[in-house]
Amino acid sequence: MSVTINSPTAGVGISAIAPSINPNRLPSALAAAVASADVFPFYALELAFDSGTIRLWTGIGDKIIHGETYTGTGRLLEIGELQEVGDLSAQNLSVSLAGLDAAIISLALTENYQGRTARLLFGALNANTNTVIDAYEIFAGLMDVMTIQHSANTATISLTIESKLVSLQRPNVRRYTSANHKMRHPGDTFFDFVQPLQDKELAWGRTIAS
Repeated sequence: MSVTINSPTAGVGISAIAPSINPNRLPSALAAAVASADVFPFYALELAFDSGTIRLWTGIGDKIIHGETYTGTGRLLEIGELQEVGDLSAQNLSVSLAGLDAAIISLALTENYQGRTARLLFGALNANTNTVIDAYEIFAGLMDVMTIQHSANTATISLTIESKLVSLQRPNVRRYTSANHKMRHPGDTFFDFVQPLQDKELAWGRTIAS
């Protein structure tokens, strides 16, 4: 199921707007906004490519969110269903964006996007001033698989974002050796004397015959 949020919603709770979001985790101002009679909810997506970060939101025009400018996509940005689980299982998120300009398509085709960070925010606008009340991060992960679908008039990019918890399923290949340690901390001699200590007999409370 995909969810698109970019219009006012009257008289409904957050369970109807975004059923996967636990209202108890929202900041107080945002929780009050989504509980009001008229709520203007939105999603905001941040994709950190090497050449620059792309920020999009499910509304019209540019919007300042936490000091950063997000470009409005209207109904062209769709967010897949989010699932909240009680264990440490890794859940993925899928997003799709239609009607893309050439710059975004170029990033999808030429950049090494895999493993770059992505964030999804949920927020609400003030009904009178159209300003952002607050936005809260509901998912953070790493970009995984991106596909492009072309049609006669437009192109659509679909992106799968892996949860950061997926790293718990991968083996840790780091070793307690000087060479491995210097790969992460060049110049640090912490492990230089580990190998000479192997099978070395140390005097402790007695004298060793020479």
